[in-house]
Amino acid sequence: MKSPRDAGFAQPGEWAPHAACWLAWPSHGELWEEALGPVQDAFVAFARAIADPGPDAVPRGEKLEVLAPTPARADEARARLAGLGARVHEIPFGDIWMRDIAPIFLTSAAGEVAAASFAFNGWGGKYDLLGDAEVSMRVAEAAGLTTFRDELVLEGGSVEPDGEGTLLTTRQCLLNPNRNPDLPQAALERRLEEGLGAEKVLWLGDGLINDHTDGHVDTVARFVAPGVVVCMEPSGGGDPNATALKEIIRDLSAMRDARGRRLELFTVPSPGVVTDPEGELMAASYVNFYVANTTVTVPVYGTPNDGPALKRIEKLFPGRRVFDVPARELLLGGGAFHCISQQQPAGGTRG
Repeated sequence: MKSPRDAGFAQPGEWAPHAACWLAWPSHGELWEEALGPVQDAFVAFARAIADPGPDAVPRGEKLEVLAPTPARADEARARLAGLGARVHEIPFGDIWMRDIAPIFLTSAAGEVAAASFAFNGWGGKYDLLGDAEVSMRVAEAAGLTTFRDELVLEGGSVEPDGEGTLLTTRQCLLNPNRNPDLPQAALERRLEEGLGAEKVLWLGDGLINDHTDGHVDTVARFVAPGVVVCMEPSGGGDPNATALKEIIRDLSAMRDARGRRLELFTVPSPGVVTDPEGELMAASYVNFYVANTTVTVPVYGTPNDGPALKRIEKLFPGRRVFDVPARELLLGGGAFHCISQQQPAGGTRG
């Protein structure tokens, strides 16, 4: 079978039109414990922002495709998402991080959509949850799409596309020996180019402290348009991630994309210090937002920088309404709204 690149497919930017968003209903009490209720509430608010019901209560955003592990949880999801046009699939999963366990969807110049199914090893063997490794192929099957299988270990949150051939990633994650230890950087770049239709890979260094994913790029830098990137700047002298954030700003400022353009860089303040109930620092990020067809959902954490960050992000998406949804409880599991979503681009299938 041809590679996606050879077949004419590539990963589009997130701002391109979506047919649907794939999500997984928070279901595992043994993982979330007392946070499960608040996480479900945040999920419902996020789903509402994606579906974007109008004054007539008819959804005008994008379709919701929601996984649930059991019939009882499926019924629960349907009840909580009533009126949002959600379609619930009884597909088992380990936890809700669809950015990493679902396929990465690709498009062709002819408007076709395909799924790229990569290997998943529990973020380098840290979290081996029953069902996660099978989600990618099961979602691709449920979507009815041509699927490219690839044994490369790759999570969707570790790569950030601009839709015009450029990928952003981090060395901390993709060059970590717990992912693809036999692939040096040059070989890994070739695999990314073949598997995602990319032309150039741009490498950042480290991600956020205590990031369970080993520094996924979608918590530190995001494309908001071709050639345009947003990242976070340190929030005062006590920002625990100040060194990494300054290095990211420095590196992005010197980069050129696949078209030869110097990147246009915008910054938002970081949330600063956000801790769990035990006082441990969490990898909080405002750039872990999700860009839907009509809206952008930004995680907030109850810190003084919530408001200033939202104002700056609003300016980056003049054609979309920006919603803030509390994400502190969700972050207890290791991520925010971009981490729990995977968009399916608009388009057709190859007949």
